[in-house]
Amino acid sequence: MTNSIITLKNQPDSQDLIINPPSKGITLQGKIQIPGDKSISHRALMLGAISEGITTIQGILLGEDPQSTASCFRAMGAEISPLNTTEVTIKGMGLGNLQEPQDVLNAGNSGTTIRLMLGLLASHNNRFFAVTGDNSLRSRPMSRVVKPLQEMGAHIWGRKQNTLAPLAIAGKQLKPIHYHSPIASAQVKSCILLGGLMVDGKTTVTEPALSRDHSERMLQAFGAELEIDGDTNSVTLIGQPHLQGQQVVVPGDISSAAFWLIAGCIVPDSELYIENVGINPTRTGILEVLEMMNADISLENQRVIAGEPIADLRVKSCQLQGCEIGGSLIPRLIDEIPILAVAAVFAQGITTIKDAAELRVKESDRLAAIASGLNALGAKVNELPDGLEITGGGNLEGIEVDSFKDHRIAMSLAIAGLRGKNATTIHHAESAAISYPDFVETLQSIIKV
Repeated sequence: MTNSIITLKNQPDSQDLIINPPSKGITLQGKIQIPGDKSISHRALMLGAISEGITTIQGILLGEDPQSTASCFRAMGAEISPLNTTEVTIKGMGLGNLQEPQDVLNAGNSGTTIRLMLGLLASHNNRFFAVTGDNSLRSRPMSRVVKPLQEMGAHIWGRKQNTLAPLAIAGKQLKPIHYHSPIASAQVKSCILLGGLMVDGKTTVTEPALSRDHSERMLQAFGAELEIDGDTNSVTLIGQPHLQGQQVVVPGDISSAAFWLIAGCIVPDSELYIENVGINPTRTGILEVLEMMNADISLENQRVIAGEPIADLRVKSCQLQGCEIGGSLIPRLIDEIPILAVAAVFAQGITTIKDAAELRVKESDRLAAIASGLNALGAKVNELPDGLEITGGGNLEGIEVDSFKDHRIAMSLAIAGLRGKNATTIHHAESAAISYPDFVETLQSIIKV
């Protein structure tokens, strides 16, 4: 794909994305339909597979991660139609009826797939499972879900004292627990709740701060009984529910919308209208931070579909201001921190991001990766143990930078490249397809010279 501004160049083992804005500059204009929410897509596939009856999913994300989830559950006997945005049909197997697969389950690059799935696998009595992933996933920590599952009685083995995939699971009848999670993590919470589905009794998870609640909303929609205590950030699942297939409409992913929100802010004379964005309050930290930074963003046409709040977002270019980001906000915008770092480069003053050490064990060390890329482009980013300190107001040059095969780093650096004086080349840009297969095409469609 080539034009005067955006070029994709195939290399022997990767794909480069080249951003080369003209000297007179560009603007961004237009309407954008973003991909379906990745978190909701994963959960709809999993719950549809273990429910009774038929589940249909509209607007599912077609990225590589949901494909990995679908592939794993097909291998365990679920009938899942080919993924498409119009309608995916799942013939549910019913709770407790996943079959022992003939081969190792492969979660690809998807931490959500492997961590959430472990709860289900560990609770399937007298069945044996093995699960692995790509090089990146095999280096990411699994102890955060393995340990609480072991407290429930799970039998799980893996590399480095059961902390790394590949993992082997001998399913058994689990027992209920009240787990006090040391971190606010939707993956940890969801894994334990899914493990508790076949438990005789109540399974409770308490977090230090509120993490995204898509699992709770969807479990209730499929028929599970939950008790939610917002004062203590606790959720309790009553075991052995009757799960029934549902019609699921997946809203647009606010994590994907974040790239266009910030692009619209930092590229002069721009206005973008982003349609059908999920604004679940456990995910809107990005909107709160951008409001703190004086962004010009309005929410329009707000509505609720299938239990999830949705709105259209309008963003106009503006002068951002630096701010401090940390504490309870972090779990609600953890995926958006790389692109927020780009916003901070063009803000007035200093932006400090803290309490985000979790980013060091994502698809890449995202704190190091985004700091490295932005500094190479000419920004002033100081890497902290648990975050970043960014001095705004600088100008970016153009240079070759590496995405470290991380989709969010690749897309964040592409947005930064829109303000570069010269061409920016991003290596391993194909990684964007993990969560946003049409990212480059969408970027092309909104650039106006």
